[in-house]
Amino acid sequence: MLFIMKKQLLLIVFFIGFFNTINAQNDNLEKLLFNLPDVIFKKIETAQGFESAYELKVKQPIDHSDLSKGYFYQKAYLTHSGFDKPTVIITEGYSRNRNRVYELTQLLNANQIDVEHRFFGESMPDSLNYNYLNLKQASADLHHIKQLFSTIYLKKWVSTGISKGGSTTVFYRYFYPNDVDVSVPYVAPINNAFEDQRIYKFLNTTGTDDCRKKIKSFQIRLLKNRDKILPLLKFYSMGAGAKYTYLTLAQAFEYTVLEYPFSFWQYGQDCDKIPNNKASIEDIVTYLTSVSDITFFGDDLIKNYGSHYYQAAAEMGYYGYQTKEFKNLLKALPTFTNPHATFMPNKMTAKFDGTLLKNVNEWIKADAHKMIYINGALDTWSATAVPPNKNVDSEWFFLSGKHHGTARIANMTASEKEKLIVTLEKWLSIKID
Repeated sequence: MLFIMKKQLLLIVFFIGFFNTINAQNDNLEKLLFNLPDVIFKKIETAQGFESAYELKVKQPIDHSDLSKGYFYQKAYLTHSGFDKPTVIITEGYSRNRNRVYELTQLLNANQIDVEHRFFGESMPDSLNYNYLNLKQASADLHHIKQLFSTIYLKKWVSTGISKGGSTTVFYRYFYPNDVDVSVPYVAPINNAFEDQRIYKFLNTTGTDDCRKKIKSFQIRLLKNRDKILPLLKFYSMGAGAKYTYLTLAQAFEYTVLEYPFSFWQYGQDCDKIPNNKASIEDIVTYLTSVSDITFFGDDLIKNYGSHYYQAAAEMGYYGYQTKEFKNLLKALPTFTNPHATFMPNKMTAKFDGTLLKNVNEWIKADAHKMIYINGALDTWSATAVPPNKNVDSEWFFLSGKHHGTARIANMTASEKEKLIVTLEKWLSIKID
């Protein structure tokens, strides 16, 4: 009995000491945050397994080369694991309206700083000048945050992001190659032109001949039955609260049909589920909206993605839609050229400058070391993924059967996971449990 009481007492003392240590560390972290210049913070709910979390507002120059242009506050989230742990900086490509812990952060048992992209979400200046929305400025934002938090987190640093955020990871490493020890871009396109032709090659060759024929046949049926389909899409849009003034409903419909193959492969759809010629109009509309949703071309989403479209049109490049085989069926969109998939804010124009893409693609081939590229073999964006290259010390994963939403470490095979972990352990000089 006495032994049991002593054991219980020891456990109580241990837990008191453990929680006192955590509280002391959190108090110390808040003192450090308080002393950081340009950072406002507030405590938020902490993810399970971590010690504390904070929403940050980081003061950033609108133009990092000319401070007289003014400032804005960039939103970020800090999830704290420990001062003796590595730190993962998440390079978002869009807005971030809540904190979430990425799988790489969990794998490394690391601290995490999740950074909303400039000119998205709440990270907006009072007056929005798109001339300062470029990858050099966005990378300088990340560099400033890295400099600030390097005074708190002294261990290894890793950058990562998904999709456009993964592209941002690559560009950040290009501009600041020594900021982090390893970069892990997921499903990250690095285009080579305003209208990257590799997308068309992928769409014209991926899958089986039979599947591609089914896709094209379905597109033709949609366009031939536009008079029956448009009223259904109109009511669907009303239910979804979507309005069409940037584009007309007819234009949005045709874009939806042209987008269908891209979306089909991007998220790994099943060829056997494409409606056949016996399916009702109602059934094919239901299926269409589950793969290529017309509301994506509505006013709200075009506005929400305005900064993304500007970046794609100005320097990141993007894709267009092939219309040659639908010339006699398209009525609302021009067919003399491939319509581009960018919808500029307020229908403004921007001159595309491919200089950065050229320089980055050359750097990737010769100097982009300690990069881990994770892609889905089914994903349309794998067409413009960074290609494997033996001239640099980097690793590539093209996950079989995985798409834009499933190309993740959690879905790797056992051998792929082992290779990834061994590489991270070697490059970061740590042991991963």
